[in-house]
Amino acid sequence: MTTAPFPPEVLVIDDEVQIRRLLRLTLEGAGFRVREAEDGNLGLVEAATKRPDAIILDLGLPDLPGIEVLKRLAGVEPAACAHPFSPRPGGRQDRGPRRRGRRFSQQALGGGELLARLRAMLRRVQTREEESGVSFGDVEIDFARRVVMKAGTAVKLTPKEYGLLRLLVLHRGRVITHRQILRELWGPKAEEQTQYLRVYMTHLRQKLENDPTQPKFFRTESGIGYRFSEE
Repeated sequence: MTTAPFPPEVLVIDDEVQIRRLLRLTLEGAGFRVREAEDGNLGLVEAATKRPDAIILDLGLPDLPGIEVLKRLAGVEPAACAHPFSPRPGGRQDRGPRRRGRRFSQQALGGGELLARLRAMLRRVQTREEESGVSFGDVEIDFARRVVMKAGTAVKLTPKEYGLLRLLVLHRGRVITHRQILRELWGPKAEEQTQYLRVYMTHLRQKLENDPTQPKFFRTESGIGYRFSEE
């Protein structure tokens, strides 16, 4: 199950060009978007700024031990973290219901197995998040019951407002373009009707932001789209 027709983004942190090329071919061929980093420090920067859905990490990096990178990634919290060369399975501890890390064994590097495990992890992450709900500021969202609360009071959202909220929150940190949002909520024939989107975003901010004129959570990316941010 996916929340929207946006391909998941995977960050590959590995110092070997051939391995990165192989993983890129495998992942892009399966519909994933791929970013690359050739060492641990660059990988940490990419993870913090781009917020990928998953990370494939080589533990034998030239600048930082892979375990140290994993520890630092705990503060970034990608949806899933996988290592294709670890001789044994393992994982870092959960930091809440929406994140779980895991390293793949070397045998899992085969394209089919790697993709199957990656997809399974991303499905579990999404399912846990939707089952557990999300909170930010004084807002709480129960996706299972489709209930939104602000400061303990139920907020009434129209179906389109709720759809916009869900789309942005479940892709937190990611810029969602006007065309993507319009296609998802109104269909492909509405991709140019940005006035719809401005109206519904205004309503959403009025209902959920403490100061709708200075939105903290629902950010405008000028000329591109919108982004949900908890920072």
